[in-house]
Amino acid sequence: MQAELAPTHRAVAAVATEQGVLTLTVAGQLCGVPVLSVRDILGPQAITPIPLAPPEVAGGLNLRGRIVTAVDLRRRLGLAAREAGASPPMSVVVEVGGELYALLADSVGDVLALPDIGLAPNPPTLDPLWRDVCAGIHQDVAGHAEEARLLIMLDVERVLDIG
Repeated sequence: MQAELAPTHRAVAAVATEQGVLTLTVAGQLCGVPVLSVRDILGPQAITPIPLAPPEVAGGLNLRGRIVTAVDLRRRLGLAAREAGASPPMSVVVEVGGELYALLADSVGDVLALPDIGLAPNPPTLDPLWRDVCAGIHQDVAGHAEEARLLIMLDVERVLDIG
């Protein structure tokens, strides 16, 4: 007679996952984009205006022979224009739907590994324009400053949904 083995019961622990986030700053606000959508980070670039483009489109830039649409995050997020004499913006090149786009930010920071569980929904007091392009917020994110900051996660596809 063959002995039956009792099934073993294992406790299944929730697996905490992390998302790589590239931090960038727009008008003093710390923002983040998923690092997996980032293809390049460029310093100041020559941007050629595109006639009849929406105001959020700063123009086009040349990335190794390929024309890339540059989107001014300040304009897209309804923020004040860069002050005269301010440093030119940096370009975070992202890929969406097989196309490349450059998101113009004031500065680019670090890549952080942030736990998915730490992403909170948009607060109800968030400006409606921001609410439309944000995937949520991370609280208590320590960036290059010593104090913790609020990081707004940008939904790249919704940021690029202009028009």
